Amino acid sequence: QVQLVESGGGLVQAGGSLRLSCAGSRRIILSINVMAWYRQAPGKRRELVATITPGGTTNYPDSVKARFTISRDNAKNTVYLQMNSLNPDDTAVYYCNSDPSHFPWGQGTQVTVSS
Repeated sequence: QVQLVESGGGLVQAGGSLRLSCAGSRRIILSINVMAWYRQAPGKRRELVATITPGGTTNYPDSVKARFTISRDNAKNTVYLQMNSLNPDDTAVYYCNSDPSHFPWGQGTQVTVSS
C-alpha cells in the first residue's frame, strides 16, 4: 500500500515554530521522487508550499520563502518541513505528496497558529 503519514502539527503561538514530518511507506521511496508539502485552509484550495528534488533542490512560494524549509532524510524515508515565524495565515491542514495523480493524499496534520 502506498501511504504517506504526516505528523508534527499542533497549536502554536504566532511567531513560533513547528517541524512537520512526512513518512513514506515501503511502496513509495521518497528519495527518488520530487516531494512537496501542501496546505489547505478552510474555504481555500490546496496550495503548494515547498518542493524538494532528489538532488536536494528546493523551491518555495513567496508566501513562505525564508520562513519554511523542506528537507529529507533518505535513511528514514522521511521528508520534513521546518516552519518558523508562523502567523495565523499559516493555519491549515498540511499534506505531503509527490505526484497527486499517482499517489493518494494522507490524512494531513493540522497546524493552528494563534494570535
